[in-house]
Amino acid sequence: MKGMEHHQSSVCLKVAISAGLLVLGSAACQKPEPQWDLQGHRGARGLVPENTIPSFLKALDYGVDTIELDLAVSADGRLIVSHEPWMNPEICRDPSGNVIEGDGRQFNLYRMTADSIASFDCGSWGHPRFPHQIPMAVNKPMLTDAIAAIEAEVRRRRLKPVRYNIETKIQPGWEGEYTPQPDEFARLVHQEVVNSGIRGRAILQSFDERTLIAMKAIDPEMPLALLVENPMGLEANLARLAFKPDIYSPYHLFTHQGLRDSTREMGILLIPWTVNRTGDMRRLLELGVDGIITDYPDSARILRHP
Repeated sequence: MKGMEHHQSSVCLKVAISAGLLVLGSAACQKPEPQWDLQGHRGARGLVPENTIPSFLKALDYGVDTIELDLAVSADGRLIVSHEPWMNPEICRDPSGNVIEGDGRQFNLYRMTADSIASFDCGSWGHPRFPHQIPMAVNKPMLTDAIAAIEAEVRRRRLKPVRYNIETKIQPGWEGEYTPQPDEFARLVHQEVVNSGIRGRAILQSFDERTLIAMKAIDPEMPLALLVENPMGLEANLARLAFKPDIYSPYHLFTHQGLRDSTREMGILLIPWTVNRTGDMRRLLELGVDGIITDYPDSARILRHP
């Protein structure tokens, strides 16, 4: 057996050298990682307060390929990383530490400056639905600051470059009150993606197809993902667009073999959300999905390296 192992190592080393690779030890024969996209939902929401710089950096600890995040827009036109375009009372407190009454819409991010938004703490009280989340004092960052922090950490740790799956939080009736118009929202995102140097690693996703349509007009090469939370099916949802999206992202319970077969035939990637149970992760990976979006990249990482 030892002789066989030695022979295999020698062969692998020769292959590596012939390919012009610098390989140490037996690294040339390491089993390649499964080719599916591990996306950290709002960073690592199950472990660290969502959509924050610490959450994104925590996701890097587990080898995510893609950082998934949500965007709102401030009164001064800055892109703010936030799932709601207001202060969610479930996780946020006002600058004095007071509980936010009602649904939080009185703290409308579209009517607040970026500096004012940054004065709210959205992490010290944890999250009632994520008991393992580590509470910490943290705010909603601007997208430019989040990208800068992630890119700096990737360079510092010499990690592989990550992609960014950026969701526009908009729906009909919000424009002018909680968000800009879809065209303006898409323009702001594209401008920031280009200025931050991540144009080649950015994806735009939305449940509301209007920003996808707007981005297609601005930058036809930008990868687009259609998010789906209804049971209407692939054909009905794709009919909302005049073009084929690069990615179809349904709620994970709506993902089945027939959908996998159809998206593959159409050349569309299938990346369901938000998959938090390892049993569901295994089922979807066995179906052959192209990636999963999860609050627990630590659990998904185990499936890559059992």
